[in-house]
Amino acid sequence: MKTTRQKNSPSHQGPGYVRLISGRWKGRRLPVLDAQGLRPTSDRVKETLFNWLMQDVAGAVVLDCFAGSGSLGLEALSRYAASVLLLEKDAQTAALLKKHLQSLNSSEGAVHHTDTLLWLQKPATTQFDLVFIDPPFRQQLALPTCQALASQGWLKPGALVYLETEKELTLQDIPAGWTLLKEKIAGQLAYRLWQAAE
Repeated sequence: MKTTRQKNSPSHQGPGYVRLISGRWKGRRLPVLDAQGLRPTSDRVKETLFNWLMQDVAGAVVLDCFAGSGSLGLEALSRYAASVLLLEKDAQTAALLKKHLQSLNSSEGAVHHTDTLLWLQKPATTQFDLVFIDPPFRQQLALPTCQALASQGWLKPGALVYLETEKELTLQDIPAGWTLLKEKIAGQLAYRLWQAAE
């Protein structure tokens, strides 16, 4: 869902839109910028993820780190999340996400044009039930994001954290007390659902 891709990074080659697959906006298609490295989570992966989360999205307070196309955060909004905050570093991409929220007439979503890691380094101002982390691959962003979420108090006890990374990423620096609930490998992609300590 990102804004930079290095050579040989996994990518999702797809159409220039994301499709909301369930909920109040089921079937709605939203345009995606043709930006280098922007790789919306594929429908197949997204469907698996939201099957994992079937009982956990409605009413949840959600954070979408490295939001990019907004595929995950907007899907959560469609499935009746209480609120979704989308963090996006690229100005044009963030502006398009704001337009998507307007076109969906959603007051539960908000976009911050910011660097996710810098934003998470401050002490938490709110706590989240569910967090999506799908950063640019091979830029050493995924695990520092997990660590910042845990150390700065951004997670409610038992919060769920979705992590989508290159498959070769080692996980020894996952925060203490996190439990791996689900895991799948698809080509060069690994996606996992973690639960933070209660």
